[in-house]
Amino acid sequence: MENTPDGSGGPVVLVGEATEDWTGDARFHEYSTAADPLAVGAITPVPVRRFPPSIHRGGPSRTVPLDLSQELGVPSPASSPALLASFVVLMAGEEVATPAESTSELYYCVRGTGRSQVDRTWPTVGPHSTRLAWTAGDFFTLPGGCSTVHAADPSGDALLYQVTDAPLLRYLGVGPAVERFAPTLFDGSVARARLAEVEREPDAAGRSRVSVLLGSASTPQTLTVTHTLWTMLGVLPTGTVQRPHRHQSAALDLIVDCAPGCYSLVGDRLGADGAIVDPQRVEWQSEGAFVTPPGLWHSHHNESGRPAYLVPVQDAGLHTYLRSLDIRFSPPGG
Repeated sequence: MENTPDGSGGPVVLVGEATEDWTGDARFHEYSTAADPLAVGAITPVPVRRFPPSIHRGGPSRTVPLDLSQELGVPSPASSPALLASFVVLMAGEEVATPAESTSELYYCVRGTGRSQVDRTWPTVGPHSTRLAWTAGDFFTLPGGCSTVHAADPSGDALLYQVTDAPLLRYLGVGPAVERFAPTLFDGSVARARLAEVEREPDAAGRSRVSVLLGSASTPQTLTVTHTLWTMLGVLPTGTVQRPHRHQSAALDLIVDCAPGCYSLVGDRLGADGAIVDPQRVEWQSEGAFVTPPGLWHSHHNESGRPAYLVPVQDAGLHTYLRSLDIRFSPPGG
């Protein structure tokens, strides 16, 4: 601040300086018309969407995103506001590269065998390259900054299911800066054996879920597979219903294996009996996937003749940390 020639003490614009008008982007909204952008249509809801297994059948080797970006009004591929699910199709002996654009990558091997060459730069030891072998039923997670090449063994084709938090980073306008966890392999045979133990427990039939949650040593607070992602390996036994529940995280559900007669019911409210009112029915298909929006009630039903297996992935790691997951279940009998 300098005195003006008249001594008033007002601001002086020196030669070569310029003042900027920062008011052009400012808006003022009346509260009742803007407090809920979803209700007034300023932002779009996450749709219920089913992706049949036909989208990843056959060659060539490629990545098939489960893309709802047009419905969500976002510029890049996304399956929910924060997550992108994709199928990585690998023909025998062929490769597919996935870029380093997220803080968390989760993979589930749906079928086949192969390997992943993972290249990343550690903050302390510099460039680092690792090769990971995987087989059907295995899960593995990769931290931020990984550039990876996946390859199927020459003996046959392979299929990976991948979920990342890349859409969240794009929305925030940031990139992966640090590794929040170490690359981790979850052995599929161990996961299936643990699930079988859970299913045999005497009170399993009365639980809201018969499943095994994947956790990490890096997430002692959220108990999730990464700091942003949550996943489980679950079974829906023959003739059972998993009663209605809801949560504020979007679910990207992979159906690993099922027979006709398995489905989910999805709706926005419960009746007095605890059942979903006027639900939308989503049929399950082996190696297919569907999106369950946040906040909607949903129940899972198995009217087939054999157990069904599923792998849901959610952004519940982030929601759990924010204390906003708000998972709720209908009363028993609903």
